[in-house]
Amino acid sequence: MPVSLFTFVDLYTRALGAAEHLLAKGAEHAKSLDITEAEMLDWRLIDDMAPLRFQLMVVCNFAQQWPARTAGLPVPADVVDSLDVPGFKAAIAASRAWLAARTPDEFAGRDDVPLTYTLGTGMTPTLPSAQWLTVFATTNLYFHLTTAYGILRSKGVQIGKADLFAAGL
Repeated sequence: MPVSLFTFVDLYTRALGAAEHLLAKGAEHAKSLDITEAEMLDWRLIDDMAPLRFQLMVVCNFAQQWPARTAGLPVPADVVDSLDVPGFKAAIAASRAWLAARTPDEFAGRDDVPLTYTLGTGMTPTLPSAQWLTVFATTNLYFHLTTAYGILRSKGVQIGKADLFAAGL
């Protein structure tokens, strides 16, 4: 299969499917331990790292916002980290729906279009759109998905590597 920027729509859709699956497994585990969903969303891998809710928020935001920037489309509003479990399920579903509405034509010829973005650190690099999507956004999306996985594993949720492929290969 040839790789294009549009290919990342499917990749990000699958990452959202994995996030949805991990969230369900975490909620199920928390319920079995009589832990509230709010407490579960506040679980952290280590004290100075952001909680599960933050990881899920970033996955949702990166999955929509970076393809939008790359394609020159309006950037969807931020998903916030103050959601409850049903709110995160809805945000994941909305992100998947947004991606499902994308077409290859929206990404055609956009690989080398310069894109300037200010990072949280105050840096404002200009890079080709393809580099933002394939390197920056994808690395961040999978970092936060993997961190969510790590948080859940550290709390005893019975998941393994196969759960990252819950949306299929």
